[in-house]
Amino acid sequence: MKEIIETIVRALVDEPDSVTVTEISGVHTSILELKVAKTDVGKVIGKKGRTADALRIILSAVSAKEKKRTVLEIVD
Repeated sequence: MKEIIETIVRALVDEPDSVTVTEISGVHTSILELKVAKTDVGKVIGKKGRTADALRIILSAVSAKEKKRTVLEIVD
């Protein structure tokens, strides 16, 4: 799941080298922390949060196959 989000976000931003995804795993839940450059935060969130919502929908579809809940956090 980490690789999917990282690949999609690298394609969206101007500085793909600054994209980092950290995974914190639990028993039933995982948290993915996404860090991008300050100038690219708006591109990852999108208008009214639509891009971030789309990333979360993709993440929930992939994590449903693994019967695990995954949360995406965009860190400044």
